Amino acid sequence: MNPTMISLTVFACTFGGALLGLWLRSVLPQHHLNKESKATIKVGIALIATMTALVLGLVTASAKNSFDAVESGVRHTAIDVLTLDRTLAQYGPETGMIRDKLKLMLGARLAKIWPQDASGPANLEPVQTRGGANAETILHAIRSLQPGNDIQQALQTGAVDQAEALLKARWLALASVSSSIPVYFLVILVFWLTITFASFGLFAPANATVITVLFVCALSVASAIFLVLEMDGPFEGLLRASPEPLRIALAHLNQ
Repeated sequence: MNPTMISLTVFACTFGGALLGLWLRSVLPQHHLNKESKATIKVGIALIATMTALVLGLVTASAKNSFDAVESGVRHTAIDVLTLDRTLAQYGPETGMIRDKLKLMLGARLAKIWPQDASGPANLEPVQTRGGANAETILHAIRSLQPGNDIQQALQTGAVDQAEALLKARWLALASVSSSIPVYFLVILVFWLTITFASFGLFAPANATVITVLFVCALSVASAIFLVLEMDGPFEGLLRASPEPLRIALAHLNQ
């Protein structure tokens, strides 16, 4: 889902609904807008506004939870990478090539998921560097080590567990690409918002102040939807999960 296009659609629907309400006010017979009619319409719109608030709250919470989970995953991955590097360093100099591959792999992942061109799309597919450095080959290399004593055996076991955790984090990142917000939720939400704004215009006088306020309100609602959708895509758009923990980890590898 493209957050910009969807938010523009929301703005067009809501502000268009408000203008439709203003137009209906000028063409409807007066008895359609008497006190009894207004009271009934306001009760119905209040019900729709309440449901809209509930659905928008659920959608916002879902997007925020998804974004926070990815941010937490990035921090944990940085910790796992540094821990794996230090475990291999303690094992001995024979792990030097594995540590080099680990650094190459992390640098390549950063370049793919967070490219220098911020507008470029994130690539979460498994990475393969020139030196054959990826999570699977690193895990295989760790398992191929030949421990010479009990300490190295324990370090190898820990390194295998840490490398498997990195593999798991990669698949979790791939799973986070799918949207957590159902399309039907958005369609129904936009429909309810349009009805609500149409009711605003129906009972408002058609003057510049009212139209300006309705314009600002529609823009605010569209902005809220935009932020929600941006959070729902943590690796793309303006609101991206921060790569700083991984960059810090990269700077401290092989030290």
